[in-house]
Amino acid sequence: MAVHFSPDEMAARKQRLLEALAQSRLDGALLFAQESDYWLTGYDTFGFCFFQCLYVGADGRVALLTRSADLRQAQRTSNIGAIRIWKDSSDAEPTNDLRVMLDDLGAGRRLGVEFDTAGLTHFHGRRLEAALSGRELVDISGMVPCLRLRKSPAELACVREAARLSDLADRAGLDATSAGADEGEILAAMHHAIFSGGGDYPGNEFIIGSGADALLCRYKSGRRRLDANDQITLEFAGVSRHYHAAIMRTHIVGQPKPLHEVYHAAARAALDACAAELKVGRTAGDVFAAHARTLDSHGLSRHRLNACGYALGARFTPSWMDAPMFYEANPHPLGEGEVYFLHMILMDSETETALCLGRTYVTTQGAATPLNAPDLDLQRK
Repeated sequence: MAVHFSPDEMAARKQRLLEALAQSRLDGALLFAQESDYWLTGYDTFGFCFFQCLYVGADGRVALLTRSADLRQAQRTSNIGAIRIWKDSSDAEPTNDLRVMLDDLGAGRRLGVEFDTAGLTHFHGRRLEAALSGRELVDISGMVPCLRLRKSPAELACVREAARLSDLADRAGLDATSAGADEGEILAAMHHAIFSGGGDYPGNEFIIGSGADALLCRYKSGRRRLDANDQITLEFAGVSRHYHAAIMRTHIVGQPKPLHEVYHAAARAALDACAAELKVGRTAGDVFAAHARTLDSHGLSRHRLNACGYALGARFTPSWMDAPMFYEANPHPLGEGEVYFLHMILMDSETETALCLGRTYVTTQGAATPLNAPDLDLQRK
Protein backbone atom coordinates (compact mmCIF):
# COMPACT_ATOMS: atom_id res chain seq x y z
CA MET A 1 0.00 0.00 0.00
CA ALA A 2 1.02 3.59 -0.54
CA VAL A 3 0.21 6.70 1.43
CA HIS A 4 -3.29 7.79 0.44
CA PHE A 5 -2.37 11.44 -0.11
CA SER A 6 0.11 13.17 -2.40
CA PRO A 7 3.69 13.95 -1.31
CA ASP A 8 2.90 17.66 -1.58
CA GLU A 9 -0.06 17.32 0.77
CA MET A 10 1.95 15.30 3.28
CA ALA A 11 4.79 17.83 3.13
CA ALA A 12 2.32 20.66 3.79
CA ARG A 13 0.94 18.84 6.85
CA LYS A 14 4.44 18.37 8.21
CA GLN A 15 5.27 22.03 7.66
CA ARG A 16 2.18 23.08 9.60
CA LEU A 17 3.27 20.92 12.51
CA LEU A 18 6.81 22.29 12.43
CA GLU A 19 5.41 25.83 12.51
CA ALA A 20 3.26 24.92 15.53
CA LEU A 21 6.30 23.47 17.29
CA ALA A 22 8.27 26.64 16.59
CA GLN A 23 5.45 28.82 17.95
CA SER A 24 5.47 26.76 21.14
CA ARG A 25 9.30 26.90 21.34
CA LEU A 26 9.56 23.12 21.32
CA ASP A 27 12.56 21.10 20.17
CA GLY A 28 10.35 18.29 18.98
CA ALA A 29 7.20 16.25 19.56
CA LEU A 30 6.50 12.75 20.83
CA LEU A 31 3.31 11.65 19.09
CA PHE A 32 1.31 8.78 20.60
CA ALA A 33 -2.13 9.37 19.04
CA GLN A 34 -2.63 7.08 16.05
CA GLU A 35 -4.64 9.82 14.36
CA SER A 36 -1.60 12.09 14.51
CA ASP A 37 0.69 9.45 13.05
CA TYR A 38 -1.74 8.71 10.24
CA TRP A 39 -2.35 12.36 9.40
CA LEU A 40 1.35 13.22 9.40
CA THR A 41 2.88 10.16 7.73
CA GLY A 42 0.12 7.83 6.53
CA TYR A 43 1.14 5.19 9.09
CA ASP A 44 -1.90 2.92 9.37
CA THR A 45 -2.09 0.35 12.19
CA PHE A 46 -3.90 -0.73 15.32
CA GLY A 47 -0.50 -1.46 16.87
CA PHE A 48 -0.86 1.61 19.07
CA CYS A 49 -2.47 -0.75 21.59
CA PHE A 50 1.18 -1.45 22.44
CA PHE A 51 3.85 1.15 23.13
CA GLN A 52 4.99 3.08 20.10
CA CYS A 53 6.10 6.66 19.54
CA LEU A 54 6.57 8.87 16.50
CA TYR A 55 9.24 11.49 17.08
CA VAL A 56 9.15 14.70 15.05
CA GLY A 57 12.07 17.03 15.56
CA ALA A 58 11.92 20.79 15.14
CA ASP A 59 14.55 20.26 12.43
CA GLY A 60 12.10 18.07 10.47
CA ARG A 61 13.55 14.69 11.29
CA VAL A 62 10.99 11.93 11.84
CA ALA A 63 11.60 8.55 13.49
CA LEU A 64 9.30 5.80 14.71
CA LEU A 65 9.84 3.44 17.64
CA THR A 66 7.53 0.43 17.46
CA ARG A 67 7.38 -3.37 17.73
CA SER A 68 8.60 -5.86 15.14
CA ALA A 69 5.00 -6.69 14.17
CA ASP A 70 4.57 -3.14 12.90
CA LEU A 71 7.86 -2.76 11.03
CA ARG A 72 6.46 -3.71 7.64
CA GLN A 73 3.19 -1.99 8.43
CA ALA A 74 5.08 1.28 8.77
CA GLN A 75 7.24 0.58 5.72
CA ARG A 76 4.24 -0.12 3.48
CA THR A 77 1.72 2.46 4.70
CA SER A 78 3.83 5.48 5.63
CA ASN A 79 6.57 7.82 4.47
CA ILE A 80 8.63 7.23 7.64
CA GLY A 81 12.25 6.55 6.75
CA ALA A 82 13.74 5.85 10.18
CA ILE A 83 12.11 2.97 12.08
CA ARG A 84 13.45 1.42 15.26
CA ILE A 85 12.20 -1.69 16.99
CA TRP A 86 11.96 -2.36 20.68
CA LYS A 87 12.20 -6.06 21.52
CA ASP A 88 9.41 -7.95 23.24
CA SER A 89 10.57 -9.54 26.48
CA SER A 90 9.47 -10.03 30.06
CA ASP A 91 11.62 -7.11 31.17
CA ALA A 92 11.08 -4.82 28.17
CA GLU A 93 11.16 -1.09 28.94
CA PRO A 94 10.41 0.59 25.60
CA THR A 95 10.54 4.05 27.14
CA ASN A 96 14.26 3.43 27.71
CA ASP A 97 14.58 2.48 24.03
CA LEU A 98 12.87 5.77 23.23
CA ARG A 99 15.37 7.69 25.37
CA VAL A 100 18.24 6.04 23.51
CA MET A 101 16.67 6.88 20.16
CA LEU A 102 16.21 10.53 21.16
CA ASP A 103 19.81 10.74 22.38
CA ASP A 104 21.08 9.20 19.14
CA LEU A 105 19.08 11.72 17.12
CA GLY A 106 20.33 14.62 19.20
CA ALA A 107 16.81 15.55 20.23
CA GLY A 108 16.53 18.74 22.26
CA ARG A 109 15.55 19.13 25.88
CA ARG A 110 12.05 20.63 25.52
CA LEU A 111 9.67 18.13 23.95
CA GLY A 112 5.94 18.16 23.41
CA VAL A 113 4.05 14.99 24.35
CA GLU A 114 0.57 13.77 23.42
CA PHE A 115 -0.59 12.62 26.83
CA ASP A 116 -4.37 12.67 26.23
CA THR A 117 -4.70 9.67 23.94
CA ALA A 118 -5.50 5.98 24.05
CA GLY A 119 -2.08 5.50 22.47
CA LEU A 120 -0.31 6.34 25.74
CA THR A 121 -1.59 4.51 28.79
CA HIS A 122 -0.95 5.73 32.33
CA PHE A 123 1.31 2.69 32.78
CA HIS A 124 3.63 3.80 30.00
CA GLY A 125 3.12 7.49 30.69
CA ARG A 126 4.67 7.15 34.14
CA ARG A 127 7.62 5.28 32.69
CA LEU A 128 7.99 7.86 29.95
CA GLU A 129 8.32 10.65 32.49
CA ALA A 130 10.87 8.62 34.46
CA ALA A 131 12.93 7.67 31.40
CA LEU A 132 12.98 11.27 30.11
CA SER A 133 13.35 12.95 33.50
CA GLY A 134 16.24 15.03 32.18
CA ARG A 135 14.01 16.68 29.59
CA GLU A 136 11.12 19.11 29.90
CA LEU A 137 7.92 17.43 28.74
CA VAL A 138 5.11 19.74 27.62
CA ASP A 139 1.55 18.50 27.07
CA ILE A 140 0.62 19.15 23.43
CA SER A 141 -2.39 16.82 23.29
CA GLY A 142 -4.46 19.40 21.43
CA MET A 143 -1.84 20.51 18.90
CA VAL A 144 -2.30 18.01 16.09
CA PRO A 145 -6.08 17.70 16.56
CA CYS A 146 -6.32 21.45 15.91
CA LEU A 147 -4.22 21.04 12.77
CA ARG A 148 -6.38 18.15 11.61
CA LEU A 149 -9.64 20.02 12.12
CA ARG A 150 -9.66 21.94 8.84
CA LYS A 151 -9.81 19.42 6.02
CA SER A 152 -7.91 19.77 2.76
CA PRO A 153 -9.75 19.22 -0.55
CA ALA A 154 -8.28 15.71 -0.68
CA GLU A 155 -9.53 14.97 2.82
CA LEU A 156 -12.97 16.34 2.02
CA ALA A 157 -13.10 13.96 -0.93
CA CYS A 158 -12.61 11.10 1.55
CA VAL A 159 -15.33 12.53 3.80
CA ARG A 160 -17.76 12.78 0.89
CA GLU A 161 -17.03 9.18 -0.04
CA ALA A 162 -17.65 8.22 3.59
CA ALA A 163 -20.95 10.09 3.41
CA ARG A 164 -21.92 8.17 0.26
CA LEU A 165 -21.19 4.93 2.09
CA SER A 166 -23.18 6.07 5.12
CA ASP A 167 -26.22 6.62 2.92
CA LEU A 168 -25.83 3.12 1.47
CA ALA A 169 -25.69 1.72 5.00
CA ASP A 170 -28.70 3.83 5.99
CA ARG A 171 -30.72 2.40 3.13
CA ALA A 172 -29.56 -1.15 3.81
CA GLY A 173 -30.43 -0.89 7.48
CA LEU A 174 -33.87 0.48 6.76
CA ASP A 175 -34.56 -2.20 4.14
CA ALA A 176 -33.58 -4.90 6.65
CA THR A 177 -35.84 -3.46 9.36
CA SER A 178 -39.24 -5.09 9.81
CA ALA A 179 -41.30 -6.88 12.40
CA GLY A 180 -39.45 -10.07 13.32
CA ALA A 181 -36.11 -8.91 11.91
CA ASP A 182 -33.03 -9.78 13.92
CA GLU A 183 -30.77 -6.90 14.97
CA GLY A 184 -27.78 -8.92 13.78
CA GLU A 185 -29.24 -9.10 10.27
CA ILE A 186 -29.66 -5.33 10.26
CA LEU A 187 -26.08 -4.79 11.38
CA ALA A 188 -24.82 -7.27 8.79
CA ALA A 189 -26.68 -5.48 6.01
CA MET A 190 -25.24 -2.12 7.00
CA HIS A 191 -21.67 -3.37 7.25
CA HIS A 192 -22.02 -5.24 3.97
CA ALA A 193 -23.06 -2.02 2.24
CA ILE A 194 -19.97 -0.22 3.51
CA PHE A 195 -17.39 -2.95 2.96
CA SER A 196 -18.72 -3.94 -0.45
CA GLY A 197 -18.64 -0.26 -1.36
CA GLY A 198 -14.92 -0.03 -0.57
CA GLY A 199 -15.19 1.38 2.95
CA ASP A 200 -13.32 0.70 6.18
CA TYR A 201 -13.99 -0.32 9.76
CA PRO A 202 -15.32 2.52 11.91
CA GLY A 203 -13.49 3.96 14.91
CA ASN A 204 -16.09 2.41 17.23
CA GLU A 205 -18.88 -0.13 16.99
CA PHE A 206 -22.15 0.76 15.31
CA ILE A 207 -24.82 1.49 17.91
CA ILE A 208 -27.99 -0.54 17.60
CA GLY A 209 -30.80 -1.01 20.08
CA SER A 210 -34.48 -1.77 19.87
CA GLY A 211 -37.34 -1.81 22.33
CA ALA A 212 -36.17 -0.35 25.64
CA ASP A 213 -32.56 -0.61 24.39
CA ALA A 214 -33.33 2.02 21.75
CA LEU A 215 -32.62 4.47 24.57
CA LEU A 216 -28.95 3.45 24.79
CA CYS A 217 -26.19 5.61 23.34
CA ARG A 218 -23.55 2.89 23.23
CA TYR A 219 -23.13 -0.51 21.63
CA LYS A 220 -23.70 -3.55 23.81
CA SER A 221 -23.57 -7.25 23.08
CA GLY A 222 -26.74 -9.30 22.68
CA ARG A 223 -29.41 -9.31 19.98
CA ARG A 224 -33.19 -9.37 19.82
CA ARG A 225 -35.85 -9.62 17.14
CA LEU A 226 -38.11 -6.65 16.49
CA ASP A 227 -41.69 -6.77 17.69
CA ALA A 228 -44.72 -5.94 15.56
CA ASN A 229 -44.73 -2.49 17.19
CA ASP A 230 -41.22 -1.40 18.03
CA GLN A 231 -38.54 1.26 17.85
CA ILE A 232 -34.92 0.87 16.79
CA THR A 233 -32.10 3.39 17.15
CA LEU A 234 -29.10 3.21 14.82
CA GLU A 235 -25.96 5.32 15.02
CA PHE A 236 -23.33 4.47 12.44
CA ALA A 237 -20.77 5.93 10.07
CA GLY A 238 -19.59 5.43 6.56
CA VAL A 239 -15.80 5.28 6.57
CA SER A 240 -13.31 5.89 3.78
CA ARG A 241 -9.54 5.98 4.41
CA HIS A 242 -10.48 6.23 8.12
CA TYR A 243 -12.50 9.43 7.50
CA HIS A 244 -16.00 9.21 9.00
CA ALA A 245 -19.44 10.54 8.11
CA ALA A 246 -22.05 9.60 10.71
CA ILE A 247 -25.83 9.28 10.77
CA MET A 248 -28.22 8.68 13.67
CA ARG A 249 -31.83 7.54 13.33
CA THR A 250 -34.71 6.09 15.26
CA HIS A 251 -36.99 4.02 13.02
CA ILE A 252 -40.49 2.87 13.91
CA VAL A 253 -41.82 -0.61 13.30
CA GLY A 254 -45.59 -0.85 13.10
CA GLN A 255 -47.58 1.84 14.83
CA PRO A 256 -45.62 4.76 16.30
CA LYS A 257 -46.47 6.16 19.69
CA PRO A 258 -47.90 9.68 19.60
CA LEU A 259 -44.74 10.74 21.41
CA HIS A 260 -42.62 9.53 18.50
CA GLU A 261 -44.27 12.09 16.22
CA VAL A 262 -43.93 14.85 18.81
CA TYR A 263 -40.32 14.07 19.58
CA HIS A 264 -39.39 13.78 15.92
CA ALA A 265 -40.80 17.23 15.19
CA ALA A 266 -38.79 18.66 18.08
CA ALA A 267 -35.60 16.87 17.04
CA ARG A 268 -35.99 18.09 13.46
CA ALA A 269 -36.47 21.67 14.66
CA ALA A 270 -33.41 21.39 16.92
CA LEU A 271 -31.28 19.92 14.13
CA ASP A 272 -32.21 22.81 11.84
CA ALA A 273 -31.47 25.33 14.60
CA CYS A 274 -28.06 23.82 15.29
CA ALA A 275 -27.21 23.67 11.59
CA ALA A 276 -28.03 27.38 11.32
CA GLU A 277 -25.37 28.10 13.96
CA LEU A 278 -22.83 25.83 12.28
CA LYS A 279 -20.91 28.52 10.44
CA VAL A 280 -17.66 30.48 10.49
CA GLY A 281 -17.67 33.01 13.34
CA ARG A 282 -19.87 30.99 15.67
CA THR A 283 -18.61 28.83 18.52
CA ALA A 284 -19.26 25.25 19.53
CA GLY A 285 -21.17 26.67 22.49
CA ASP A 286 -23.47 28.59 20.14
CA VAL A 287 -24.43 25.33 18.45
CA PHE A 288 -25.23 23.66 21.75
CA ALA A 289 -27.24 26.70 22.87
CA ALA A 290 -29.48 26.30 19.81
CA HIS A 291 -29.96 22.63 20.70
CA ALA A 292 -30.86 23.34 24.32
CA ARG A 293 -33.03 26.36 23.52
CA THR A 294 -35.10 24.50 20.93
CA LEU A 295 -35.63 21.27 22.86
CA ASP A 296 -36.29 23.10 26.11
CA SER A 297 -38.95 25.20 24.35
CA HIS A 298 -40.69 21.90 23.55
CA GLY A 299 -40.58 20.91 27.22
CA LEU A 300 -37.93 18.24 26.62
CA SER A 301 -35.07 19.41 28.81
CA ARG A 302 -35.26 16.21 30.90
CA HIS A 303 -34.87 14.00 27.87
CA ARG A 304 -32.00 15.68 26.01
CA LEU A 305 -28.27 15.18 26.51
CA ASN A 306 -25.59 17.63 27.62
CA ALA A 307 -23.89 17.53 24.21
CA CYS A 308 -25.27 17.50 20.69
CA GLY A 309 -22.38 16.58 18.40
CA TYR A 310 -18.69 16.81 17.63
CA ALA A 311 -16.10 17.01 14.89
CA LEU A 312 -15.36 14.09 12.58
CA GLY A 313 -12.25 13.11 10.67
CA ALA A 314 -9.76 10.28 10.34
CA ARG A 315 -10.08 8.44 13.62
CA PHE A 316 -9.07 5.10 15.10
CA THR A 317 -10.34 2.88 17.91
CA PRO A 318 -11.77 3.43 20.49
CA SER A 319 -13.94 6.24 19.09
CA TRP A 320 -14.74 8.12 15.91
CA MET A 321 -15.47 11.28 17.95
CA ASP A 322 -13.11 14.20 17.41
CA ALA A 323 -12.74 17.56 19.13
CA PRO A 324 -14.39 19.99 19.55
CA MET A 325 -17.62 18.75 21.06
CA PHE A 326 -20.80 20.79 21.20
CA TYR A 327 -21.55 21.40 24.87
CA GLU A 328 -22.60 24.37 26.97
CA ALA A 329 -20.41 27.47 26.61
CA ASN A 330 -17.65 25.71 24.66
CA PRO A 331 -15.70 28.73 23.31
CA HIS A 332 -14.05 26.87 20.43
CA PRO A 333 -14.47 28.96 17.25
CA LEU A 334 -15.78 27.27 14.12
CA GLY A 335 -13.79 27.56 10.90
CA GLU A 336 -14.24 26.79 7.23
CA GLY A 337 -13.78 23.30 5.85
CA GLU A 338 -14.50 21.52 9.13
CA VAL A 339 -16.66 18.40 9.38
CA TYR A 340 -19.20 17.97 12.17
CA PHE A 341 -21.80 15.46 13.24
CA LEU A 342 -24.95 16.95 14.78
CA HIS A 343 -27.10 14.52 16.76
CA MET A 344 -30.40 15.33 18.43
CA ILE A 345 -30.97 12.62 21.05
CA LEU A 346 -34.19 12.35 23.03
CA MET A 347 -34.42 9.52 25.57
CA ASP A 348 -37.61 9.37 27.65
CA SER A 349 -37.03 6.71 30.29
CA GLU A 350 -40.47 7.10 31.85
CA THR A 351 -42.30 6.01 28.70
CA GLU A 352 -39.32 4.14 27.17
CA THR A 353 -39.56 6.32 24.07
CA ALA A 354 -36.50 7.10 21.97
CA LEU A 355 -36.14 9.55 19.11
CA CYS A 356 -32.76 10.36 17.62
CA LEU A 357 -31.89 12.29 14.50
CA GLY A 358 -28.45 13.27 13.22
CA ARG A 359 -26.25 13.73 10.18
CA THR A 360 -22.88 15.10 9.06
CA TYR A 361 -22.13 18.62 7.79
CA VAL A 362 -19.16 20.53 6.41
CA THR A 363 -18.72 24.20 7.23
CA THR A 364 -18.35 26.81 4.49
CA GLN A 365 -18.22 30.59 4.40
CA GLY A 366 -22.02 30.50 4.31
CA ALA A 367 -24.47 27.92 5.58
CA ALA A 368 -23.11 24.51 6.50
CA THR A 369 -23.64 21.84 3.86
CA PRO A 370 -25.24 18.53 4.86
CA LEU A 371 -23.29 15.60 3.44
CA ASN A 372 -25.67 12.68 4.03
CA ALA A 373 -29.14 11.62 5.17
CA PRO A 374 -31.09 13.88 2.77
CA ASP A 375 -34.42 12.48 3.96
CA LEU A 376 -34.95 13.31 7.61
CA ASP A 377 -38.56 12.11 7.81
CA LEU A 378 -39.55 9.65 10.51
CA GLN A 379 -39.30 6.24 8.88
CA ARG A 380 -41.96 3.61 9.55
CA LYS A 381 -41.67 -0.05 8.62
